[in-house]
Amino acid sequence: MAPSPAQQTMKERILETADKLFYLQGIRAIGVDTIAAEVGISKRTLYNHFPSKDALIAAYLERRFVQPRPSDKPPAEQILATFDSLERRFAAKDFRGCPFVNAVAELGAEDRAVKKIAVAFKENRRIWFRDRLNELGIADADALATQLVLLVDGSIAQDLVRDDPAMARAAKEAAKVLLRSAGVEVAEDTAKPAVTRAKRTPQ
Repeated sequence: MAPSPAQQTMKERILETADKLFYLQGIRAIGVDTIAAEVGISKRTLYNHFPSKDALIAAYLERRFVQPRPSDKPPAEQILATFDSLERRFAAKDFRGCPFVNAVAELGAEDRAVKKIAVAFKENRRIWFRDRLNELGIADADALATQLVLLVDGSIAQDLVRDDPAMARAAKEAAKVLLRSAGVEVAEDTAKPAVTRAKRTPQ
């Protein structure tokens, strides 16, 4: 459970506000003045906690760098559950895509600090897939892990264009094909997840 506003430190309040505004409205569109005003503090107070906007951007992305939760489920089931989670996330009205891709697209690849965090996140996810595939005894787990993360990122891009959570389901079916081709037994879904598309929050 997230701490209540009264329990949060000022630094946490600033970062939570920056996270919401950066993700929903864009990093370039939001200045430190806007964040300070939203929190109800002076810009000087904000800079006491984050010395620059760049430092705040880095903290925002690091906050989004969440490790997958450990699971006792079979590896193949864990892999496919990733796409179920994506479908639910796509249906949320505040979904604006991958924050790491968004940051690189906005700030440019020449922003090395941002790119470094984004690459680390993407590689972390790829390694997570590779580790599950190694548990399954896949011969070329590294290559297949790369293909799976491409399905993840591709489904995110398709959903943003089409506003259709079913893009995650299509990616899941493609992941099943890849797993079966690698010799993994994959059970058919007994029921399709009931996901209702919500109206997206405008930028």
